[in-house]
Amino acid sequence: MLPATVQTPAAEALAGDPLWVVIVKAVLILVFLLTSVLFAVWFERRVIGRLQERPGPNRLGPFGLLQSVSDAMKLLFKEDITVRASEKILYIAAPMISVFCALLIFAVIPFGPDTRIYGTDFSTPLQLTDFPVAVLFILACAALGVYGIVLGGWASGSTYPLMGAIRSTAQVISYELAMGLSLVTVFMLSGTMSTSGIVDAQADRWWVWPLFPAFILYVISMVGETNRLPFDLPEAEGELVAGFMTEYSSMKFAWFFLAEYMNMINVSAVASTLFLGGWRAPWPASWPGYEFLNTGIFPPLWLILKIWLLMFVFVWIRGSVLRFRYDQFMKFGWKILIPVGLGWTVFFAVGRATFEHFGRDLNVYDAVAGLIAILLVVAVWSFVSDAKEKSEAEVDPDAEPEVLDAFAGGYPVPPMPHQVLPPSPRSGRTVDAHAGTREEDSE
Repeated sequence: MLPATVQTPAAEALAGDPLWVVIVKAVLILVFLLTSVLFAVWFERRVIGRLQERPGPNRLGPFGLLQSVSDAMKLLFKEDITVRASEKILYIAAPMISVFCALLIFAVIPFGPDTRIYGTDFSTPLQLTDFPVAVLFILACAALGVYGIVLGGWASGSTYPLMGAIRSTAQVISYELAMGLSLVTVFMLSGTMSTSGIVDAQADRWWVWPLFPAFILYVISMVGETNRLPFDLPEAEGELVAGFMTEYSSMKFAWFFLAEYMNMINVSAVASTLFLGGWRAPWPASWPGYEFLNTGIFPPLWLILKIWLLMFVFVWIRGSVLRFRYDQFMKFGWKILIPVGLGWTVFFAVGRATFEHFGRDLNVYDAVAGLIAILLVVAVWSFVSDAKEKSEAEVDPDAEPEVLDAFAGGYPVPPMPHQVLPPSPRSGRTVDAHAGTREEDSE
């Protein structure tokens, strides 16, 4: 792996950008994100409408494209209510923190190679900035973004927002660990943590193939990281009214809404950059005569196309999967995702070191490592499932069910299928009362 002080060619080129170029890039990124959020709201409602066999928004503008503008104007002109019991400063600052952290991530996402600006002799990479630990910067911004949710829930001075904020804290800790583990093998294979360096390392093949288990792990973690179904426990409307956003209205609510959709676009862009070749075209672009697909206007278009393919995955999951219970959610993060991430990291690192020690071709190992890991996971899963079914089959159906003390550990738990609750004294009193009532009626 390269030492952290080594500058990538893109970082050296970006260091020479004049101030006006930096400002133009920042404004373009801001416009791109805001426009993408408006389109994402329409896109999600339209796709879910198709999944549920209904038209979706189709009244305002062609194909309902102006529906998002209408929603934004509605939030802008709604009454802005400030809760009297809230911590005023933090209550107002919380949604701003979420939006600000969401805006920072795209600063290190490369949209294309070194490109000449039209009408001038000046050329610059299509990226705002880059440095040797850019991916760690992305993880830090994603972690700081949750402070907006936590502070918003706590500062609201209400019970349901506070519960949503606490859930969000546990969620970020759980799923950011799995997300970090999924990126370790990307750093191993690329030899750098720079986003432009990782894209350059995928010139001959995308990392999604040799690192397919890491890609699946990242996709699951990014859904949990952005509080989207089936992991939207911090704002579960069936349990917590609207979660951490319950006491927010008008534009402060819209800022949280904006941050959520920006984070969806952000994690999709990171997945495209780290696993799907970033701005690079598919494999024909590496063949002689097809190099033009990685030049000009094509690189940004390839990246945007990959982002929206992953955005479709977000919407598809929301329209297909039910929300988890909170215990299922935490168990999935700690007992499945993190052990799988650790196992994949060890498997990949030890395998590459062994191949290198015996002088074998590392490209061969990279080509088959992902497939072998998937087969191992399937085999272990099948073994565990068979063992569980066997243990359940061994339960004697004629045996007396075990009486469960639901409050033995100090926390009420429901009985399992082979357990029963002890008879309630209240039920006995109820039976006696009904019997006495019937006797009085007969007299």
